[in-house]
Amino acid sequence: MPQETQNPISATENAPSSISELQALLRNDIKVKVAGIDVDGVLRGKYMSKDKFLSAASSDGFNFCSVIFGWDIHDTVYSKELLISNRANGYRDLIASIDLSTYRRIPWENNVPFFLVSFLDPDTKEPICADPRGVLRRVVAKAQTKDWKCIAGCEYEYFQFKETPESLARKNFRDLQPLTSGMHGYSLLRTQLNTEYFNDLFDESVKFQVPLEGHHTETGPGVYETALAYTDAVRMADNAILFKFLAKSVGMKRGVVPSFMAKPWGNLPGCSGHIHVSLRDANGKSIFALPEDQLKTGRPDAQYEDTKFLSQEGEWFLAGVLDGLPDVMPTLVPTINGYKRLVGGEAFWAPNAVTYGYDSRAASVRIISPPSVPPSATRLEVRVPGADMNPYFALSAIFALGLRGIEQKLRLPGPPVSQLSQEDKKNGKVRMLPQSLEAATERMMRPKSVAREEAVFGNDFVEHFGGTRQHEVRLWNEAVTNWEVERYLELA
Repeated sequence: MPQETQNPISATENAPSSISELQALLRNDIKVKVAGIDVDGVLRGKYMSKDKFLSAASSDGFNFCSVIFGWDIHDTVYSKELLISNRANGYRDLIASIDLSTYRRIPWENNVPFFLVSFLDPDTKEPICADPRGVLRRVVAKAQTKDWKCIAGCEYEYFQFKETPESLARKNFRDLQPLTSGMHGYSLLRTQLNTEYFNDLFDESVKFQVPLEGHHTETGPGVYETALAYTDAVRMADNAILFKFLAKSVGMKRGVVPSFMAKPWGNLPGCSGHIHVSLRDANGKSIFALPEDQLKTGRPDAQYEDTKFLSQEGEWFLAGVLDGLPDVMPTLVPTINGYKRLVGGEAFWAPNAVTYGYDSRAASVRIISPPSVPPSATRLEVRVPGADMNPYFALSAIFALGLRGIEQKLRLPGPPVSQLSQEDKKNGKVRMLPQSLEAATERMMRPKSVAREEAVFGNDFVEHFGGTRQHEVRLWNEAVTNWEVERYLELA
């Protein structure tokens, strides 16, 4: 059996558990589509003949060029030689290990069968240090040693444009036409203008086994928000990546370009990628929930009023996230543009400091607990990531930091956001998050970074992923923007 079946996640409906079941499943097919994920969260894949696929599924996997870890989002080779794929190793092949539990069919591609893969080192047969699925599975496995299950849900905000890839290039990505005009959050009327596309996003998601909880307009011209149904962390990351693929694919058929760029417009709110997280025990009970006898009055030893309906483990988890948050920012906000979303801070509903609070959308981490929800729904919402996040790395960071907090029994760094003022940010009472990818990468890569701890990401990941972010920063620093030309060309 393929290696991927050894660490079960929430499998898709009708996912095969043996090669014989797989053969029966594909009996009427002639080809299969496969894909893995690179560090930028881009799906990289291809069609395979059924015979070739079955052969690979019966062994360790199939060969896949490592260059997808040696170049950037636009296929430009990294300016710095990095660990996984480089000139010295000849951009050698990796092993793409097929995960049978991810089986689904692509409804807009004649129902072709589809599987996700993870990338292994060809010598050790272990996941490479920056394989997104491998990184998250390692964190989830740590929780499993305590019989805990990592549960998550992702929400995406994203702009829509009445454009095509060709028109974007022709217009040099300027003067783009929004799908709808005006600011119309939660509007029933605006969705009537593009009802086929709006409904396709929901309906095709169900067919593609990417279940959704909510789907509506958000404030901004042509902005939607879609909440993915919560599930285990690896399946959630898979679903999050596949929803982007689905939205862009459906959009192409409708003459629409959905954009998950974090901050397309300077004067409008950006696009978030909020993440909800919790832990469950072997019986499905939330580790963050209080026992029955404390539900009326709350936990007596809570550090602050805001955490009194959060269990002790939940408070430690929260403290761990807050403690390491500044050191893992590139895994939550991986692009140059993503930090433009945070610069505006609370003015645009985006957090820019190490803060938390009960049911507070002004905080970096929002506590969702009784009395506003039932105990079983107790969870944390991490509001720092934008829609441009790589969900595997973002979820890995959150759960690794939270588990570290529980292990070390960390205390909260200070009072909740409701007890803080703008002056507290200025006088240093509140730790600010890095305000650029360059600053965030420098902090993540420094010798004593929390990210370098083996229980979080480890040195190999930090060196490779950090190198990819340094490449991104270098390209940005070399670029001459329209703003610079308009500001300086005539008057400087």
